[in-house]
Amino acid sequence: MHEVAIVRDIFSTLEAAYPDRMDRILKIEIQAGLLCSVQPILIQNAFQAFVLETPHYAQTELEVELLPIVAYCPSCAKNFEVLYHRFVCGCGKPSDQIIQGEELRISKVIFKPNENEY
Repeated sequence: MHEVAIVRDIFSTLEAAYPDRMDRILKIEIQAGLLCSVQPILIQNAFQAFVLETPHYAQTELEVELLPIVAYCPSCAKNFEVLYHRFVCGCGKPSDQIIQGEELRISKVIFKPNENEY
């Protein structure tokens, strides 16, 4: 299950970016494109398993936002949403120029306020 590796990578990335604030993370929001091969329920399960193994993250939540597949049509110079894996623009021309849908990224991290900040 590659979702476990993804969750570990998320926490490694956050530990590198916020080494002094990791204990204050309340919520992690990620965006996953429909083509990135991440299943929301599986990533949630992997996240829960990771947090059980790592008690100091027990209060941390994960929110997964699925992003639709969007392609660009060079024929009519418009973006269009790919539905049912049909990469065909409304103008009838096919396109394989994907501009959204392959990404997997941390979009937001919410921290508990530091008691010293008040």
